[in-house]
Amino acid sequence: MRFDAAQIEPMPWKNSGGTTRELAVREGADGLIWRLSLAEIAQNGPFSAFPGLWRVHTIIAGQGLRLHSTDAEREAKPLIPLEFDGGLALEAQLIDGPCRAVNVILDPRYVQVKAQVHQGAFAGQAGDLAFVIDGALHLGSDHFVAAQGCELEAPAQGVVEGTVLHVQIKALREAM
Repeated sequence: MRFDAAQIEPMPWKNSGGTTRELAVREGADGLIWRLSLAEIAQNGPFSAFPGLWRVHTIIAGQGLRLHSTDAEREAKPLIPLEFDGGLALEAQLIDGPCRAVNVILDPRYVQVKAQVHQGAFAGQAGDLAFVIDGALHLGSDHFVAAQGCELEAPAQGVVEGTVLHVQIKALREAM
């Protein structure tokens, strides 16, 4: 499955602090299994909570943000995936202005996710996600440019000319 952020209408957040484009989603009878989205974070404010779910947040443009909760502080830095409990009540504080982030929200009962930023060679398995941050990704006859990507239908190898976020998704059990 191929996706292109430029072809997906942004949805405003409830708190008006940014927008989200849902790039790809997998659902089961019980609801969300995983979702890949692109967020534009325009101002400080509350971070959406997703109780029972896990989150991987990767800043792809801008200087990042600080996430505060009652018991901890986390810093989302450019091109370093940050994993955390999606149910936490967090306040976001931008570091030097707006930023853009790719988010993976997942149900840890059904899948495990590992996100990493790639340059150079690329190798993925069926079900993995690839999102081009900048430059291009060449997978055989398929070519993707910035803000485009895909869910791999089969194992694939390719070349990254720029930067790609690779999200490996491992099924733990069948979704009901």
